[in-house]
Amino acid sequence: MADAQQQQRWAQKEYAALAAQFHPRPPIWPNVCRAFLVGGGISLLGQGLITLFQALGLDITGAMTRTSLALLAVGALLTGLGVYDEVGRFGGAGAAIPITGFANSIVAPAMEYRTEGLVFGLSARLFSIAGPVITFGILGAVVAAALRWAIVGP
Repeated sequence: MADAQQQQRWAQKEYAALAAQFHPRPPIWPNVCRAFLVGGGISLLGQGLITLFQALGLDITGAMTRTSLALLAVGALLTGLGVYDEVGRFGGAGAAIPITGFANSIVAPAMEYRTEGLVFGLSARLFSIAGPVITFGILGAVVAAALRWAIVGP
C-alpha cells in the first residue's frame, strides 16, 4: 500500500515537471508596462481632480476626499457599463490596485447577481469580494488604536 502511494506521488511530481515545461511563461515586461500605464493614468486623473477641486476653493483635505469619492464613482460607473473589465484585462494590477479597483470589486459581484433580486442578489453579494478587506481593515485599525492607546495613552 505504501509503495503504491509513493509511486503515485512520484508520478504526480513527474507530471508536474513535464507540464511546467510546456506551460507558457507570461510576458512580464509588457504586463509591467501596461500596469504602469493604466495605474499611472488613474493616478494622473486623481491628481488632476485634486488640482481642480483646489482651484475651486477646497482645502487639500476636502479636495482629496472629493477626489476619492469621484474616483470611486468613476470606477463603479465604468464597471456598470462593462468598461472596467476591459481596462482590467489590459492593465492588470494597474487597474486593480487603485481605488477604482476597489469600486470594481464591490460593484462587479452585485452586477453579476442582480437577477437574483434586491436582497438575495444585490445586497447579499455586494461585499463578497471587498467585505473581507473592509473587515480586516477595520480590525487592523482597532488593534493599532488599542496598541497606541496602551503605549502612548489616551
